Amino acid sequence: MQLTTSPDDLGRFSRRLTIAGAFVLLCFGALLVRFIWLQIIQHDYYQTRAEDNRIALVPIVPNRGLITDRNGVVLARNFSAYTLEVTPAKVIGSLDAALESLAIVVDIQPKDRRRFKKLLEETRNLESLPIRSRLSDEEVAKFIAQRYRFPGFDIKARLFRDYPNGGFGSHLLGYISRISNKDVERIEQSEQEANYRGTNHFGKSGLEQHYEFDLHGTTGFEQVEVDAGGRAVRVLARTPPTAGNNLKLTIDARLQEVAEKAFGERRGSLVAIEPATGGILALVSMPNFDPNLFVDGIASQDWDELNNSPDKPMINRGLNGAYPPGSTFKPFMALAALTLGKRTPEQTISDPGFFKFGSHTFRDDKKGGHGLVDMYKSIVVSCDTYYYHLANDLGIDNIAGFMGQLGLGQRTGIDIAGESEGVLPSQEWKKKRFKKPEQQKWYAGETISIGIGQGYNAYTPIQLAQATATLANDGVMFRPHLVQYVEDARTGEKRYIEPRPIRTLPLRQADIDVIKHAMVGVNREGTGARAFAGTPYQAAGKTGTAQVFSLKGSQYRASGVKQDLRDHALFIAFAPADKPTIALAVLVENGGFGAQAAAPIARQVLDYYLIGKRVNEPAPVDETVEEEEE
Repeated sequence: MQLTTSPDDLGRFSRRLTIAGAFVLLCFGALLVRFIWLQIIQHDYYQTRAEDNRIALVPIVPNRGLITDRNGVVLARNFSAYTLEVTPAKVIGSLDAALESLAIVVDIQPKDRRRFKKLLEETRNLESLPIRSRLSDEEVAKFIAQRYRFPGFDIKARLFRDYPNGGFGSHLLGYISRISNKDVERIEQSEQEANYRGTNHFGKSGLEQHYEFDLHGTTGFEQVEVDAGGRAVRVLARTPPTAGNNLKLTIDARLQEVAEKAFGERRGSLVAIEPATGGILALVSMPNFDPNLFVDGIASQDWDELNNSPDKPMINRGLNGAYPPGSTFKPFMALAALTLGKRTPEQTISDPGFFKFGSHTFRDDKKGGHGLVDMYKSIVVSCDTYYYHLANDLGIDNIAGFMGQLGLGQRTGIDIAGESEGVLPSQEWKKKRFKKPEQQKWYAGETISIGIGQGYNAYTPIQLAQATATLANDGVMFRPHLVQYVEDARTGEKRYIEPRPIRTLPLRQADIDVIKHAMVGVNREGTGARAFAGTPYQAAGKTGTAQVFSLKGSQYRASGVKQDLRDHALFIAFAPADKPTIALAVLVENGGFGAQAAAPIARQVLDYYLIGKRVNEPAPVDETVEEEEE
């Protein structure tokens, strides 16, 4: 049988063939256009993308700046160590299973796992997190030999912050720890994101926090050629980092050490200031803590111990603790009376041992009273009755106005964060403090207790130290500061923290001299005489005792009161009295009388600072002190 093809079939086939050919040519044309687009028009773009796949930009974290005391003693430094880290997002399979296998190669303790788990909960999955820090060379070698088994895990050389003296000065130095979301916000607000690439730590408190951007430095970068596995093959280019700036402090490390040892196991604070500059010589808060615990990420057990301790070691008592000033308030009350014309030094009162105001009787510490009392004697023997009368005559508005000029009840502006305002009571303060109208009213009787540093009064040790330094400096007030200068790590240029007066109080020198003379009398023949017996220098001071709870008319006996309800002991001082180079405030929580617990600590500190006498043991408690001011 012979097949025949009609002209119509041939025509249809030809058309189909033409269409198919045209379609193929169209496809090839589209491919050609696409190739031209990719290879010619988009050549630069894709070449850059290809280079990015081949070249990695690796940040180089700078050395953090050093912190030294005024004499060059290093208080915070850095060291390099190997760290075993993991990027959870790159781990194949179960992270827990990988950690179990890894523990056979490198020793991983339960505390390491707990710390890692906490970091994992707080950070993003894409971040590199440390599992073990400070690996030995042998551990590093073991891991490298089996690295292929642990994708996502790697050994990195990291810089670690080190506080060589442990808990020494921990509240002023602060600490650094892993960057948190809150820290990221601060970095973004400061437009420092690029400079913090590769940085895992951030200042959390103290000087480390306040001067973070000075201490951090400038991050460097390496252009690194990488292989298909993402490992570096060679360095193509390098921009070195710039180390952070160094901080030179006003702190005297040896004086700080003497002060901390003087407290022993007692809770409290001491702030010592250079009156002529406002430079902090010592800032003590006891008990302290070891900032090294936080660098790698603090273990849960350590955090619980610190956070739940009844002694509250994390609280900076010098800046955050607000306490009634007790009788350390009296010299400032006397100065207010002289300045406002309410008293002369010679004016006397007859002290029967109490002061009646309406139906209430305010008692003096001494039964039967002190007899005739002038201003000098009122400070030397700490006569409460004198100041009951004075407070009533001055009135709360005059008291608040004058004490506000001395900086009481206000933040001093010291160069670390977290400072409390304290409480400077006034009619305006009470209206803001309470909601009910009957609570907002200021009663005249409330002013009486204010006069002896009780009532609503509550000030921080640094406020008391600043007020004392201002008195010692004849009314010229400086802002307390911890940093003497910031040193540029690259140029060596020093940016000084200029000691500029905040204000000069409108005080008469004759009035200041009256108060100074009386405060010298305190340590020569008054409540501070036992603590300062035999000093080769002349120190001016004032003891104080602050009630923790109301006695409600009963007599105070320390032995009959729980430890945490006993009175706080306070002492303010400056020396040498004629040309003061140091002023300080001491607080001992639940220490009893000021002469008993606080004054001996001040004596040890002043002895070292002025004559170089050092006692490497806690200051003694004078148990013979039986009666003193409230």
